[in-house]
Amino acid sequence: MGKRTIYSRFKDIVNRYPDNIAITEDGGNMTYAELDSMTDAILAKFYDDAPAFAGIVMTHGARQIAAMLAVLKSGGAYVPAEPFLPKDRIDYMMKTAGVKLVITDDYCENLRPAERELEDRSTPEGIAYILYTSGTTGKPKGVIQENHSVVNYCEAFEAEMHTGPGDVMLQYSVCSFDIFVEEVFTTLLNGATLAIPSLEVHNGPLKGVMEFCKHHGVTIVDGFPYLIADINKRPELLPESVKLIISGGDVIRASYISNLRDKGIRIYNTYGPSETCVCSNYFRVDNAEPLEDGTFSIGKAIKGVEVKVLDKNFNEVPNGEIGEICIFGEGVNRGYLGNPPEQANFVTLKDGTRFYRSGDMGYVLPDGNMAFLHRRDEQVMILGKRVEPEEVENVLNDCPEVERGIVRAFLDEGGLPYLVVYIVPGERFSLRELREFLKSKLTDFMVPEYFVEMNELPLTHRGKIDMKALPKVLKEGSYE
Repeated sequence: MGKRTIYSRFKDIVNRYPDNIAITEDGGNMTYAELDSMTDAILAKFYDDAPAFAGIVMTHGARQIAAMLAVLKSGGAYVPAEPFLPKDRIDYMMKTAGVKLVITDDYCENLRPAERELEDRSTPEGIAYILYTSGTTGKPKGVIQENHSVVNYCEAFEAEMHTGPGDVMLQYSVCSFDIFVEEVFTTLLNGATLAIPSLEVHNGPLKGVMEFCKHHGVTIVDGFPYLIADINKRPELLPESVKLIISGGDVIRASYISNLRDKGIRIYNTYGPSETCVCSNYFRVDNAEPLEDGTFSIGKAIKGVEVKVLDKNFNEVPNGEIGEICIFGEGVNRGYLGNPPEQANFVTLKDGTRFYRSGDMGYVLPDGNMAFLHRRDEQVMILGKRVEPEEVENVLNDCPEVERGIVRAFLDEGGLPYLVVYIVPGERFSLRELREFLKSKLTDFMVPEYFVEMNELPLTHRGKIDMKALPKVLKEGSYE
């Protein structure tokens, strides 16, 4: 293997498997050698004046992937954005990242073969990409990731998932999220094939996506728990070719995989914030029992990473005691652009050890695996008592009459918190019975005041719950 950069490892795979299919789409296939040639053709257009940061605003497909590889080979970093995002948001991302070149679909028209050798300028410590995530100020914040961390993650993925030539990964995530990095680079840096559906198929019904998977022999499906839950509702749609399902980005519940467990498919729960390069923990769930709250363990640290549960003084707590999940090692990135307040979550100890405070609370189980509980900052006080909305949500989703549900806290006019339940009801549903179920599992002050019935829970383009799209239930309050 060459140096620990994304492009150099990709080039190693090109040299080993030049005629293997790198990307398959409804419009045809592209070999590794052909993808590398397209990479050079795009790079040749800006090689002599390569910027430190280049924006990628393109339709998903082979040219989009080649453009990313071209930027990486130039020694620069790419800043991805979906074309359908609001123009103001894209402009903000590109401006704050100092982007000097934005590569679009039009930019990649009429490509010509590179007429000279284009040196690989990438370096292990060089920035690979900047992903923008939601910020507490209301403006997105840019997370900076280095090449070597992505390569380490691809090695960890291969070591656990045992993927490689012959595997086909569905590319389903938006380009501005960590799951996209997992889909694309664990595939192309390990010799497998990336299957990219058209926008029409991607945005269409689940049946069309599964037919695409069947046609292209997809073996790996990677996505948010809500995608897995939708597949679980229609297990007959899942092609026999799929042998591995990976869930990440949110809590996965036993009810989300109830119909998939007996299909001989390996199913993984993964955990890790964007600040630590895709994932820090893996746990296989298809052959495991859920925890008491109906969720699964987040498992143990991946290769090259160390995960500890620490108290407020950064001391490791004993197994079984609750603390904050903190991540050490290869995956921890540089931090954020512009040094926002959240930069304080990257901590350097006196001995030089650096780690990331996830803001997630959890504990270590007797077998050494970890359990996630809730966010550090989501605890609320109701009637003077501490309540974790996540705990109430876990009980809610254990109710057989609830297909899917979430719990959120709001403030009344007097500034006091109250809980609202949003539910997609099952075939049999009774609010009275649901309340009785919650009362049988929770103390009275933890039972939410308001219940909102939804046909489905609204999701962002990233696949998480769209908080802004949830109707807010207003409550009067005392000002005394």
